[in-house]
Amino acid sequence: MGNYQIKNLPVTRMTPDDGHYFFGYFDKCPWDSQGKRLLAHRVGFVARQPLFGETAELGIVEDGKFNKFAETRAWNWQQGSMMQWFSDHEIIYNDVEDDHHVARILDLTTGKSRTLCRPIYCLSNDRKKALSVNFCRLDRERPGYGYPGLADPSIEFGYPDFDGIWLMDLEKNTAELLVSLQDVVQKFPRPGMDTTANWFNHLLFSPDGENFAFIHRWRIFVPEDGGWRYYVTRMFTCDLKGNLNELPMKKHASHYTWKNSNQLIIFSQYPETERQYHIYTIPENRVEVIAKDLLPSDGHCSFSPDCSWLLTDSYIRKDETRCICLYHPETDSAYEIGSFYSDGSWLQASRCDLHPRWSPDMTRICFDSMHEGKRSVYTINITELVKA
Repeated sequence: MGNYQIKNLPVTRMTPDDGHYFFGYFDKCPWDSQGKRLLAHRVGFVARQPLFGETAELGIVEDGKFNKFAETRAWNWQQGSMMQWFSDHEIIYNDVEDDHHVARILDLTTGKSRTLCRPIYCLSNDRKKALSVNFCRLDRERPGYGYPGLADPSIEFGYPDFDGIWLMDLEKNTAELLVSLQDVVQKFPRPGMDTTANWFNHLLFSPDGENFAFIHRWRIFVPEDGGWRYYVTRMFTCDLKGNLNELPMKKHASHYTWKNSNQLIIFSQYPETERQYHIYTIPENRVEVIAKDLLPSDGHCSFSPDCSWLLTDSYIRKDETRCICLYHPETDSAYEIGSFYSDGSWLQASRCDLHPRWSPDMTRICFDSMHEGKRSVYTINITELVKA
């Protein structure tokens, strides 16, 4: 049986009081490689969805000040504009140009910007490749993760052959449709998916960039339960030639991360063990339980740069708090390092998840929270725990 301890560590707010700040998702690092400059979005409102044309300011936080370098009209509350460091002097983020979404790479030294042919969802570690999806379709099917306002040519189609996951060559600025929605529906059929809307979400390259994982979802109609249209989830891995591998699970998966190029940790439902964290080893698709009964039920999980610690958070609990936890697999020990008030009345798509993220040197974690009354970016120094 594992060990669980509550060990609240000091918290520091990094952003000023002149607006609402957040970074975005848990699978991207807000710090530069030296761990000195912190990226953040700044907006003027909370607790509702952004309207088309409402901008988010993009900037770097240093010494409690926000230094703006750009604005974007392509952003959401959960994942921001996919903003991240492209190099130590370049930032990549999504934006709108005319009637379509794009990505931009801004050189902070020269002030010059390069526009890419499609918006990015995730980058390979070598920064040579990216994956892209239709953010208009994603906004319609999963509000809070797409971008509102632009026309979507796929709107009349449940699983089009012209929409899906694009593989981008960032050096050539080209993109090819690698996996279509029609591919997964026809090659990996399930009852009902061919009569409803399908979409992809949560794409992430493996550390070596040779594979990627993604989530496939579709809606089902349940008349005996008030007619709610639930969505069903399954996951795939895929190589760069489009060869698909369906991971074994039972109708549910949510947050995940790569541990190494052959293993993922996924909060999923597996027939024998139900919903909890599992380690999936590919290509043989071996499944093992990790941190049994020690971590919150679902959370935004990521491994430390050296893979010795697992970081995750919780959704809102009965006492209206969300917690952040660290798990040490070697000793099967979990530590709750912070607990933060969260307003449960906010609309689901505009909620403030903590989305904890590692610093490059493993001494700090960064997270978004609204426990002081506004959306802000915070850090926790974890040196005494992980460096002990």
